[in-house]
Amino acid sequence: MQHHDSGLRLRRRLSASLAATLLVALSSQVARADESGISFWLPGLYGSLAATPGTPGWSVAAIYYHTSVNASGAAAASREFQVGRFSPTVNINLNLALSGQADLMFVAPTYTFATPVLGGQLSATLAGIYGRNSASLAGTLTAAAGPIVTTRTGFLEDALTSYGDLYPTLKLKWNSGVNNYMVYAAGDIPVGDYNPNRLANIGIGHGAIDAGAGYTYLNPATGTEFSGVGGLTYNFKNTDTQYQSGIDFHFDWGVSQFLSKQVLSDSSAMPISRSPTMSVNRPFSAAFVRA
Repeated sequence: MQHHDSGLRLRRRLSASLAATLLVALSSQVARADESGISFWLPGLYGSLAATPGTPGWSVAAIYYHTSVNASGAAAASREFQVGRFSPTVNINLNLALSGQADLMFVAPTYTFATPVLGGQLSATLAGIYGRNSASLAGTLTAAAGPIVTTRTGFLEDALTSYGDLYPTLKLKWNSGVNNYMVYAAGDIPVGDYNPNRLANIGIGHGAIDAGAGYTYLNPATGTEFSGVGGLTYNFKNTDTQYQSGIDFHFDWGVSQFLSKQVLSDSSAMPISRSPTMSVNRPFSAAFVRA
């Protein structure tokens, strides 16, 4: 009996030790936000008619993108750390405000294959980006490292007009009556203008891969359409800052109602369909724990 009790206590101790080890291992997998608050995924990239097949051959899309963002407190302080102004190991009290504005032009040539692949329509896109990004940081930050206390009050700003990363995308689409389906895979080739010591960049400083699926309901008889596309992004480590953003989830959706249809003819007698619509498009994204 005594030998049995000793063995039971030993197994309990081993179980407790194993549980503690697993707890430490799991707790080390902390949630990681996107570095500098910038994700690979452009919110709202897919909206209405996202999964409907296109016309075989070459096409080019040009997208102008404008955004204006603001952050304060810890978010602004983390950006201050990244550009190398302070050591992230110091204790801080802060009152900071970060603001940024971007005006970017995306050019995305696409080739859509006429030959079916797995019963669907395959297309390949390579998008590039050029534009201007500006950022400013203002406020007061007090840093303490042991007995040394430093207070900094001021204003930092930076602006850059340059080129960004390359974004390849493969899409495979299927149509079945009013139902349209899509799967896609995309990536980030980090060749854009990037410097970790700048407040403003065009490139994001690291590679990424993204994959997902989408659905479009399109009823030509009623003119009703709605679409949804969701996906996950895996971010590679930024070798300049040694930071790796978390795994992101994003979901874009759109709803449209065709109000009328006019059929016109051009000089080559080819019909052109113009369909004014009312539409609503909304993006959603979130960051998850990095494994």
